[in-house]
Amino acid sequence: MTKSKIALPKIGSLEEWHKARLELLAKEKEVTQALDALAAERRRLPMVHVEDKYIFSGPEGEVSLRGLFQGYRQLIVYSAMLEPGAEPCSGCSMVMDNIGHNLAHIKARDTRFVFASPAPQSEIIALQTRMEWNTPWYTDHHRRFADDFDAGMGFAVNVFIRDDQNNLFRTYFTTDRGGEVFDTHFRLLDLTPYGRQETWEDSPKGWPQTPPYQWWRLHDEYDTEAGNCCGKNKVT
Repeated sequence: MTKSKIALPKIGSLEEWHKARLELLAKEKEVTQALDALAAERRRLPMVHVEDKYIFSGPEGEVSLRGLFQGYRQLIVYSAMLEPGAEPCSGCSMVMDNIGHNLAHIKARDTRFVFASPAPQSEIIALQTRMEWNTPWYTDHHRRFADDFDAGMGFAVNVFIRDDQNNLFRTYFTTDRGGEVFDTHFRLLDLTPYGRQETWEDSPKGWPQTPPYQWWRLHDEYDTEAGNCCGKNKVT
């Protein structure tokens, strides 16, 4: 059987490569500056007052939304897709893989990051143990927090701040591809000729590509046949 030919970028001279690289670098700098400007605009968004009527369960027991701050000024809550009795979402699991020691760095800037899901603590702790995750992960009882803060049946990222009187305010929200800010693996793949190798990407003809989501796995499941992006397949 003849193997199909591997598609590769065209070969150029060193001078051609340097010229093309400098042209791309100028565009990359423009994008970096645009992202800086966008972040500056984000910092100037108005905030909205939040009533502290939410109860979460964690390793330390029941806590309120205010309790999730643990004394820090700012709080980032990632509402992850893990329903009671469901398989974990591979997309949210990728985010958890990428958190690592980032928690120490953001705490140094008076900010705390946590996950929240409707699943009970017993299921959350079991998954954390299996996957070797250490990020604080709370049970969002009856999805009250997720429903009120736009996660729906998917995921969401919400940012909060508290004032000197301990009043709580919501300052930012994102979902869908806004969650890619956590995904270092996508940033690394974007540096390569083949990219993420997903069918939506604008790549030269012949580049290897598969549908998005379908290749995603928990990091210990890449030898299995099927991933689970949406976390809705029930455990049997």
